Amino acid sequence: METQNFNIVLFEPEIPQNTGNIIRTCACTGSKLFLVGRLGFSMDDKHMKRCGLDYHDAVNIVKYNDLESLQKDYPDSDFYYLTTKSKNVYTERKFKKGDFFVFGPETRGLPEDLLFANADMALTVPMKEGQRSLNLSNTVAIVVYEAVRQCGLS
Repeated sequence: METQNFNIVLFEPEIPQNTGNIIRTCACTGSKLFLVGRLGFSMDDKHMKRCGLDYHDAVNIVKYNDLESLQKDYPDSDFYYLTTKSKNVYTERKFKKGDFFVFGPETRGLPEDLLFANADMALTVPMKEGQRSLNLSNTVAIVVYEAVRQCGLS
């Protein structure tokens, strides 16, 4: 299967504007976008299209019904799970081309059983104590650009 610089996985995304912004980030970093599970919007949503502007054609977007099927199709790849419920800071990992970065829905994050089962691969972006979370599209950009920085990709 074709390997992009990186693979961004949105599990059950809810807000079209975030997905549109993430499409732009994928286009600018040469990353592939996987949309997994039930979407909280239509891909035709005008807000999502406005945020993605004309970047939709520059991004390979693939839809999967569940995360297990995606993981089964890429058995030799590393999957990192981004969450506020981990002590593993994203900058302390060495990323490589082809890695998968999995992000949960905006209002609830990734399922806790998934995070528990993959605790060593769960990563967080540090925040000031007492704050709940960063915006999804901002978090995707922070993490993927750290991977780009580490790998020297353009």
